[in-house]
Amino acid sequence: MTTKSTYTSTDIQAIFNRIAPVYDRLNNDLSLGMHWVWKQMTVTWSGAKAGDVCLDLCCGSGDLTQLLARQVGSVGTVIGADFAPAQLETAAARVASIYPSLDRIEWVEADALDLPFADSYFDAATMGYGLRNVTDIPRCLQELYRVLKPGTKVAILDFHRPDNNLMRQFQQWYLDAIVVPKATQLGMMAEYAYLNPSLDRFPMGAEQVKLGLAAGFSRATHYPIAGGMMGILVLTK
Repeated sequence: MTTKSTYTSTDIQAIFNRIAPVYDRLNNDLSLGMHWVWKQMTVTWSGAKAGDVCLDLCCGSGDLTQLLARQVGSVGTVIGADFAPAQLETAAARVASIYPSLDRIEWVEADALDLPFADSYFDAATMGYGLRNVTDIPRCLQELYRVLKPGTKVAILDFHRPDNNLMRQFQQWYLDAIVVPKATQLGMMAEYAYLNPSLDRFPMGAEQVKLGLAAGFSRATHYPIAGGMMGILVLTK
């Protein structure tokens, strides 16, 4: 198990730029709509509250960003940050069309390994399906630690390889029989074939806890969900 990717940052950025037009549709179809439940859990565990300044790192098409914005209200601010410009464009257009009143969102192109924000800037943070895809997980966690205020939290949602062998077999069948064919129909087979190697290298929950503590966080808890195929890592600075 490695915490660094064999893909370069440029490779991963290109993948996420290409899948931007179908990202929302696939997330919804392939999770049977359950991704909204997982994302709301992530926002809740981040501890974000009214008036906070929050970060949604690796924001993708903006699902978590909009949930955070609703959580902090009209007096709060949320920054949706991603290194893929196509994802940011999709997010800004999509959120504006669905929730025109959420005007406290800023969209920022940013590298998760070198965030363009001051130390101790944010009151809470979220990250959805991003930690698995960064090229250096420890460095990303260190950056999150740096930009969070003391005593605040980041909640990190992602796919995982389950500990249970039967669940692992089911996950692999689902990827091979459902995910890749669905992506192929939309012309994105190569992009979604990337899921398997990204899961293989992604640390399991207990290892994520160790990495969080090593990055400086005072508390780290990993919550398995969806039979261990998903999980939320909650880190407190």
